[in-house]
This record gives sequence, C-alpha cells and structure tokens, in this order.
Amino acid sequence: MPHGLPRKIKVAFIVQALVASLVMAFGIACAEFGVRHLLLRSRLADEAANAWSQIATAPADLPHNARMATYYVPRGGDGHDVPANLRGLRPGYHIPMWGPPAVLVQERPTGRVYVNFDPEYSDRAVFWTGGLSLLLALLVTYVSAWLTYRTSKRMVAPVSWLAHIVSRWDPIAPSPGLLSPQNLPIDSGMEVRRLAHALRGMAGRVAEFVDRERQFTRDASHELRTPLTVIRVASDIMAGDSELPERSRRAVGRIQRAGQDMQSVIDAFFILARDAEIEAESERFDVHEVVDDEVEVARAQIGNKPVELVVRDEGGGFIDAPRRVLSLMVGNLLSNAVRFTEAGRVEVVLAPDRIEVRDTGVGMSHETLAKAFDAFYRHDRDAADGMGIGLSIVRRLGERFGWTVELESAPGEGTIATIRLRR
Repeated sequence: MPHGLPRKIKVAFIVQALVASLVMAFGIACAEFGVRHLLLRSRLADEAANAWSQIATAPADLPHNARMATYYVPRGGDGHDVPANLRGLRPGYHIPMWGPPAVLVQERPTGRVYVNFDPEYSDRAVFWTGGLSLLLALLVTYVSAWLTYRTSKRMVAPVSWLAHIVSRWDPIAPSPGLLSPQNLPIDSGMEVRRLAHALRGMAGRVAEFVDRERQFTRDASHELRTPLTVIRVASDIMAGDSELPERSRRAVGRIQRAGQDMQSVIDAFFILARDAEIEAESERFDVHEVVDDEVEVARAQIGNKPVELVVRDEGGGFIDAPRRVLSLMVGNLLSNAVRFTEAGRVEVVLAPDRIEVRDTGVGMSHETLAKAFDAFYRHDRDAADGMGIGLSIVRRLGERFGWTVELESAPGEGTIATIRLRR
C-alpha cells in the first residue's frame, strides 16, 4: 500500500536531519583538526623562537617541564641528552592527527633545536569546544526540523482528509455532501477548499453519467426483448415447417443461434445495469440444476456434429449467488465450446470450488488467448456465427460477483475454461 503524504513528509524530514547531522559532524571535525594544527604550529614556532633567543644568552636555561621540553644540539654535538625518538626527525613540523607529541625541529648554522610539546590540554579544549558546538547545532537542527514537520503536517492534514473521504466513496453513488464547506477541517486553506469544490462537482457529474448509462442499458435491454422475441418465435415456427428447403433450414438455424446469442447478451447487459438489485436477488441453489439446463440448450446447438457432451461431477453442490448470472456464464462458455468443436468431446466438470468447460476443438494460440477476453475480438472473422463478445461478458459478470474466469488453450488441442466460485 502506498505511503501517505504525511508519512512521506516525515521520512523526508528525518532523512534531511540525518544528512545535515552527518555534514555538520564532518565539517566540525575537519574544523577541529584544522584549528588544532594551526594552534600547535603557532605554539611550537613561538617556543622555538624563544629557545633560540635563550640559546644566545644562557643555553642551559632552556624550558623543560611535564608538557614542554626543549633540546639544543650544537653543530657537531652528539645530542646524547635528546630522546632517541626525536634524534632521527628531520627539520620541520611533526604533528600527529591526534594525541601527543607535537614536535618542531629547527636547524641553524650554530646547531639544532628540538621542541617537544604534549598537546593534551589543548586537545581537550578543542574537543570540547567542537563537541559542544556540534551538540548545539544538532539540537537546533532537530528542533527546527520537528517544528517545520509539525507545521507541514498541519498544512497537508486537510489534503489527507480529502483523500480519505474520496477513497470511501462508492463509484456508483458518491457522496459529495461530505465535502461541503461546513464539513471541511478548520485549517483548510484556499487550495483545499477549491479542490473540495472541484471534487463535489466531479462527483455530481459522475453520478449523473452512471445514472444515464444504467438507464440507457435498462431501456435498451427492455426494448430489444420484444422484437427479439418475435424473431425467435418466427424462426422456431419456420424451423418446424417440414416442407422448408434445406438451404432455408440452414439459414433459419443460423437465425435461431443468433437469437439465442442476442438473448444472452441482452440478459447480461440487463444484469450489469442492475448490479445492486441482482446482488440482492442471490439465492441458494444447486449448481447441477444450472449446468444441466445449459447442457440441454447446448445439445440443441450441436445438431448433427459428432460431438459428445457430458457432465462429470467431482463435488459440485449448493452455492449462494444469483442463479441467472451463473446460468449466463456457463451458457456462454458451453456455446463457445460447442461452436468451435466440430468433432470430439465437450465436458463440463463440477468441483467444489470451480466449474470447468473442456473441449477438444480448434483451440487458441498464445496471441489469440491473450486477446480472448477483449470485447468484439474474434479470431476467426470469417465465421458467420457469434458476435465476439461472449467471453468479455463472462469475465465482466465474473468480476462483478467475485468469480475469476480463466482460460487454457493450445492450437488443435482444445480449450479449458474455468469459473472459480466464491462460496
């Protein structure tokens, strides 16, 4: 689930504070080392200058204590009183990154001076100065970040409130009244109020559009029933005429199949337009009854083709759902299986959690299978039967009532259509 805007703002401020802390810590540490180095160089240079002045008058009185030791080695002298760790040092500054000692070696024509200084006290001063500075800077940064985050959170809270309200809307019947000005949070700014006004207008337009679409679908489905009934009755009467020529009989058969397809399409559209009412019409029924009725209809569609149509029970039973919806889905799948199977077997498998329609027909390639649920898509466009919307309707009906529809197929091997039931 995507993170909300307040959480993203919190994460952004935390990351910003951490980055600022690292930058400040690195900057103050670099400044500490730089200041320490400059201080020690200055102190050592001053002590060396004092030592050369002292050597000119009284070499024996060079400073020597627990923190500072100065040694002088005349030109040609052996320097036996100079510590061994200082004798090998070249002229110049020898200052470690941290810790004692800091040494300056200066050489003149008269001899060499060694200044050995223990910077423990100065290091402590530099460390505590830098540490307190870093602590104060971090404290100011964190407090500022926290106050800024609280202010930002209050600013985006109305937007989050709007998102929460809109996310709970029913797409079929949104509730724009919840976004009326009196219901908005007190600290809502002008932008939030404009957004709420725009959402109210959009919700009203969506509701009007949905009502028009549902009304049109209901009216169209209802008005098409009467002429379709006339066509089906007339075609049935013609089909019963024993003197009808074979060519005309084949044409009448096509009219009957087209009428059955059209009846299924109209019923499906009517159901999709009355989703709330259809949901209320759910009942407990035996899946076998629905399948048996649709199998009998499919037997009539087989005609003289050498196709065996069987039902295999592997645990099908009762289900709570709209009976007509399942009837339309099974009927469409059976109609497709019979239509595309010229010889072989069509089998309906009833299981506790699914209904499978298996056939040994022409099958579908991978490319065709990927488009099989697209509305109006037909793999065999030269075929006269079918309108290319059966599988699309089956999937839409299944999605409406929580039943997944799956297809497995291979060219020349047949197709397996599965309706996974939600009991």
